[in-house]
Amino acid sequence: MAGGFLLEIRRGTQSALLVIREADPPSSPLDVWVAADRVEARGGGSCQAAALPAGVSLAPSSCRGLRRLPGDGLHLRMRLRRPPPSADLVFTLRESLKPQKNYVFYCQSCGDIIVKDRKFLRVLPLPSENWSALVEEWCCHPNPFARSTLHPQHGDCFLGDTFFLLNSGNESHVPESPMCCSETGHHTSQSGSNSKSKENTRVICKRCKTMLGETVSSDTIKYYVTQVIIQPSEGSFSPTPRSQFLQSMVAQCLVELSSAKTTFRFTVKGDNGKIYILIWLLNSDTLLVESLGSSSSHSVFTLFGDIFMPSSGPVGTWNAVKVLYQPCIKSRNKEYLWMMYM
Repeated sequence: MAGGFLLEIRRGTQSALLVIREADPPSSPLDVWVAADRVEARGGGSCQAAALPAGVSLAPSSCRGLRRLPGDGLHLRMRLRRPPPSADLVFTLRESLKPQKNYVFYCQSCGDIIVKDRKFLRVLPLPSENWSALVEEWCCHPNPFARSTLHPQHGDCFLGDTFFLLNSGNESHVPESPMCCSETGHHTSQSGSNSKSKENTRVICKRCKTMLGETVSSDTIKYYVTQVIIQPSEGSFSPTPRSQFLQSMVAQCLVELSSAKTTFRFTVKGDNGKIYILIWLLNSDTLLVESLGSSSSHSVFTLFGDIFMPSSGPVGTWNAVKVLYQPCIKSRNKEYLWMMYM
């Protein structure tokens, strides 16, 4: 009998791929019934059904390409009679941070407060990562920014693609504030390695010892968006599984970067500049509809380990992006296709 349903809906093409999982090798014929708002699978004297969420309407007469993939299940393609509502998938930190409002910064891993009741006078976006390399193309005279740095003043918050910069002076830290090691590392000898110097710039949560960011200068701290949760002061911290939060943030960053820079190719680099993963963003208009019984699909489609179960009811829906990635590691030089949940 079928082990559940997975419906991959593309808003752009108004098409859908229905995957009916097989919990066991089929021992009897399986009848698949597709209606505009419902999918059923009958076989072996039992029946499994799933009502589609509001706003999703299939065109049953367009069903085609039925095939069975061993170990995966039945695949069936169809058109949409009515596409689901469009979703705003683009994440922008600058939209969540507003001047003249108080915010609390939490460690995402343990919920410890990093910065308490911080009010920003200015929230400003930073140029792209390699902006200084293009200055020679912009200017007909020597680089006017060669000796200047973009560091926030007190009351400033500068936003990058995957991080934000804060002025570390006069912050309202609570007793469990992060531990900031000295950037210059005077105790390190002149011949000390670069990796040791890098360690001396890390900003670490005192409670769980998770790396939150790094010190850029004596009065500037860089926090990574994947390590910190920012909430208005009147709000409260709501814990989210680590891999679920990381997956969502990476997916949203990919969508934002592809929209702003018109590129669909990305790399994941280490502190040493070495490239570890090549990523191609295939699409960002996917809506996944999944029945409770098809949790096995997560081991196939998700990049991280958490299994996302519907919070209520037998059917869950998630906005997702589809990526193709290739690890740049020996013995793992193979391409993989994944769904990353928003």
